[in-house]
Amino acid sequence: MSDVHARMEALEERLGDPFDAAGGAGFAAVLTADEREEVPVGGASALDEFGILSEFVPGALGGRLERVDHLIELMRSVYRRDPSLGLGHCSSSLLGAVNVWTAGSPDQRRDTAELLLAGHKVSCAFHELAHGNDIGSVEFAATPAEGRLVLSGRKESITNLDRADAMVFLARTDPDGGPRSCSQLLVPTADLDPDRVRFLPRFRSVGMRGVRLGGIAVDSFPVAADALLGAPGTGLETANRAFQLTRIAMPAMSTAMLDTGLRVTLHHMRARRLYGRDAASIPMVRTTLANTFADLLLCEAFGAVAARSLHALPESGSAYAPAVKYLLAGVTLDAFEQLSLVMGSEFYRRDGQHGVFQKMARDIKPVGFGHIARAACLSAVLPQLPVLARRSWRDAAPAPAALFVPDAELPPLDLPGLRVTAGGKDGLVMALNAALDDDVPAALRPLIERQIRGVRALTEACAGLKPRDLSIAATVEVRDLAARYTTALAAAACVGVWRHAPGDDFLARPEWLVAALTRLEGITAGQPVDVPDDVEGALVDELLSRDDRTVSFGISARQYR
Repeated sequence: MSDVHARMEALEERLGDPFDAAGGAGFAAVLTADEREEVPVGGASALDEFGILSEFVPGALGGRLERVDHLIELMRSVYRRDPSLGLGHCSSSLLGAVNVWTAGSPDQRRDTAELLLAGHKVSCAFHELAHGNDIGSVEFAATPAEGRLVLSGRKESITNLDRADAMVFLARTDPDGGPRSCSQLLVPTADLDPDRVRFLPRFRSVGMRGVRLGGIAVDSFPVAADALLGAPGTGLETANRAFQLTRIAMPAMSTAMLDTGLRVTLHHMRARRLYGRDAASIPMVRTTLANTFADLLLCEAFGAVAARSLHALPESGSAYAPAVKYLLAGVTLDAFEQLSLVMGSEFYRRDGQHGVFQKMARDIKPVGFGHIARAACLSAVLPQLPVLARRSWRDAAPAPAALFVPDAELPPLDLPGLRVTAGGKDGLVMALNAALDDDVPAALRPLIERQIRGVRALTEACAGLKPRDLSIAATVEVRDLAARYTTALAAAACVGVWRHAPGDDFLARPEWLVAALTRLEGITAGQPVDVPDDVEGALVDELLSRDDRTVSFGISARQYR
């Protein structure tokens, strides 16, 4: 299965109709497994038979990972059925593996590829409860002694620690601290000495209940010096480069949960009658459905463009990745809150045909803090703003068309070539200017012009920021500049997707872009804004049509089971 579209269809077929009560990966099986705090056995078996972990292995190492946007779209088939299955059985291994692909030796890359191709898991042991997202403060130590490294410390709330076949640790190798005080190590589980290593009891969680979160306590366990990934002291740098992929890919995969939440809400409303008419025709319900549809489209457009940028604009990943994580997490969380109001009392059902909604509403929560929290994403973007403002945002050079066109030819993914900072390079946000060169529909022009004026204001505000303004203690007003940058990027991505969509495609119509830019204006202002009345009907009609045809509600509009 070399063609990704054939693999998407094959995966959908193998996982089956999620509304089929007898399906092994259907919502009924997912809910039953969730009550046991497990993932559905039938779903896990289907993914193993498909060889899902091969999707995370670069093609040069025998796997099927060629493009990040394709990986995201394929994994949405899993996340839309069960996010616990998506994270716990699949993409948690990506978190560890990307560090190996980025900085590992040829032998480490080969060995890790062989593990994943054989269906074994790799765990990413970075976080410690005492330090949260501040991974630079880890206390887990790797101390040089007699030509080896001696590991000591604890790692907690880590996915699959107790059943992985290899672990990537982030450890302190220089007790004096500093940016080069941490290193990464790749350790096969088979090498662990049970007298010096103890697995901690599983952490239970409200959402993602099927994901096995655990910990490990290590007491003076020696490993060979060649366990290091890259040079000593480069652990944080490697993470900052490798996680550009996962901070784009994993939130983008999570939009499939919103697809399911929207689909279940739509089914519920289409089946109900209230006040003598179909519930789906009630104005408040129609507006919520249209808002959510627009939110889903803008999230997927931004995610897809950012994913392609890792190939086409690899120098900008350090700015785009935290921006995607921040914006997509906020939009999807808010959208679920609005859908839950429409679901009403049915929102609380844990069984039946709508029971999966409450599971998705719980499982979506970690998108706001898992891997890296939204606040930490703004902290990652903030120091780059002054340089971006001075070097890029006054330049109206058009963005590469390949960013916006599905299946356009892209350069190969070069994870070792990703950079820790963008160096002031941003080839996306100024795509807004290019849009005004076209024959822009009247409804769109003022929206795009306001976005451009917003970027100009952002440029002036950011160019004057001083280093003292950019620390972790930055004021709310300064952090808001980083948040405004994320909406400007998303707007540019949406405009680019609209401009390059085929003429007969829904994405080529102005209605969805009017809705998306309106929603982004509301996010920027901190005050949600409904999609305009004159485009609401077009969005609801498209939503109903896609539901009738069982195609996805996202930008791909691909056939679902």
